[in-house]
Formats: sequence, structure tokens, C-alpha cells
Amino acid sequence: MTLTADELTRYARHIVLPEIGGSGQQRLARAHVAVVGAGGIGSPLIQYLAAAGVGRLTIVDDDRVDLSNLQRQTLFSTADVGRPKAELAAEVVRRINPHVAAVAHVARLAADNLALLLDDAPAVIVDGCDNFDTRLLVADAALAHRIPLVSAAVGRFEGQLGVFRGWEEGKPCYRCFVGDAPARDALTCAEEGVLGPVTGIVGSMAALEAIRQVVPFGDDSAGRLVLLDFLSLRFRTLALPPDPACRACGATRG
Repeated sequence: MTLTADELTRYARHIVLPEIGGSGQQRLARAHVAVVGAGGIGSPLIQYLAAAGVGRLTIVDDDRVDLSNLQRQTLFSTADVGRPKAELAAEVVRRINPHVAAVAHVARLAADNLALLLDDAPAVIVDGCDNFDTRLLVADAALAHRIPLVSAAVGRFEGQLGVFRGWEEGKPCYRCFVGDAPARDALTCAEEGVLGPVTGIVGSMAALEAIRQVVPFGDDSAGRLVLLDFLSLRFRTLALPPDPACRACGATRG
């Protein structure tokens, strides 16, 4: 494909980067990224992917905008309260960049509707949802279809971000990290709180990692977990080895 004059101007700051260039921008324009969750993490994530010129964005979220969301979910405004987040997010994408096709699914992912996530073969799946059961479902689907998974989470003053390609030799899957479907009693943001900019930083980093999976640059981030502590302003990166006993990724290698 050839970039139009409008696109050459719009993406000029990408194109001058040797690590991206015109060919990388064309890869972004052909790419499809599926996003699970259009909330605090999803807001900057979706905005930056749209601005970057990702050709297609699929946005899955069953929630509606609540007044309490507006402290951190920058896609939305007071007038949007009560409307579906996925549909609003798709509208914002179209306003940001007419070259990006945005598809909204107002639905909660389950075993019987995973086609919403996997339709049209996404190059990357980014999970920023706040439900652990959904995270496992998304992770298993990404692994089974060999789609890179960018997983992001926040709470209070903390964040974490990981990239998983568990079918590759030496790389862990998401279940290598969290275990074999453990019970989760973690508090929600409503119960424990979260500082608004924390979601902005983590969501922006998730967008960066999604772009890296489409147009590889720098060091490969798969198999590494970034832990962000904003109380102490300390970031750590951990190497996650594959679990040899993992029943999820063991059958997919090779």
C-alpha cells in the first residue's frame, strides 16, 4: 500500500524515526488491534493507537459511562454518562483519525462470543479490563491463535505491564505468570481507588507495546513484566521464564 499525502504529513514524526520509517507506518496502517476494555487503561491506549494510524481497532466493552469514571477515563465527558463506552470510544477514534476503522462491541466477552475479539485476525490483543475471569479467557484465546497479548493492569498507585507470546520457545504465556486459573479476590478500583494519571501512564505504555508488536523496534519486550510504583517513583522490569508445568502453553510450542 502507498501512504497518501495526508498520511505522510500526519505521520511525519513516525516516518523520520529510522526504527519506524515509511515501511513501518504502512505496517501500522495494515494492522488490526483488538482492545478489551475502554476504561482507564483503554482511554489513552485507544487514543494513541488511533493517532498512530493503526488501520483497524476492535473495541470490546460492555460497560456504560458512570460519573465516577470521569476522574481517569479521558475518552469521556459529563454529557456521555449512561452511554456505552465501546461505542463512544469508536466515535472518538473516527474523530481523531479518519484513516482508522473502529468497530465497537458492547458485550462482555465469554466463551460463546470470542469471535468478537478474533474476527479479522488481529495482529495484537491488548487487555486492560478489570475482570480476572475475562483476562484468563482473553489470554487463552491469544495463546491458542498465536496472537501477541499485551496485558496491563492498575490499582491505587501501581501498575503492571507484560507482553506474552507463550507459543515461542523460551517465552511464557499469561498463565505461566498468574498460575493455573487461581481464585482472585482482588479489590476493584471502586473499592481501593486509583490515581487517575496512573491509568494514563500504563495505558500509554500499553499502546507503545502494541505498536512494538506490529513494528518491532528496540529490545523484544515479550516475557518481561514491568512493575510501576508511583508512590516511590520506582519502576522494575522482571524476566518471566516459562513454567515447564504450564498446561496452557506447553501444547502450543514448536
